[in-house]
Amino acid sequence: MFGNAGALFMNAMTWYDHETRSIWSQPWGRAIQGPLKGTELELLPFQLTTWGQWKHEHPESMVMINDVSRLLGGRQRFDSRFVIGLVIAGHEKAYYFEDVQEVGVLNDEIGGLPVLVWARENNFHAYIRVANERTLTFHSEGDGLVDEETGSVWDVSRGLATDGPLKGTSLQSVPSMSSYDWAWQDFYPDAVIYQP
Repeated sequence: MFGNAGALFMNAMTWYDHETRSIWSQPWGRAIQGPLKGTELELLPFQLTTWGQWKHEHPESMVMINDVSRLLGGRQRFDSRFVIGLVIAGHEKAYYFEDVQEVGVLNDEIGGLPVLVWARENNFHAYIRVANERTLTFHSEGDGLVDEETGSVWDVSRGLATDGPLKGTSLQSVPSMSSYDWAWQDFYPDAVIYQP
């Protein structure tokens, strides 16, 4: 990665686009060198999960992979330094996967926005915890979530209320990324890392 004062190397992948040959930072989603320098891509929500869980939720799915043995092999466990990073409207915060997994779900705020972060078995989700203009507080119950305000039951993988007064209501996903803590701090040195 290149900074204003010369070369600055950080621990993350970069790539370039074929049209302008601008170099892009993976964690920032920003062009860091070339004609598009400073341009940022929109960070979209994504889902990190196991193939088994995905296949359970989406049984008609197919996967493209070059090495089937990797897909069928053992699960990779997250290192204790693995964080879930959230970026919302210029505010960043990270959560150690193990801390979130230990409590099941965290109700927190980032830049004044109420969020929930959920983690379990190599899988995590993050949502803005507002439905029908009401801030909700969640706790884990079985494989799902329940909000304390209405008692509605939520499917955590879809952010959708499946039973109760809010049935059919959905939560907005929060753009998130996974990273090691040291790599996260390379790119977001002023960001808070949540401490229980």
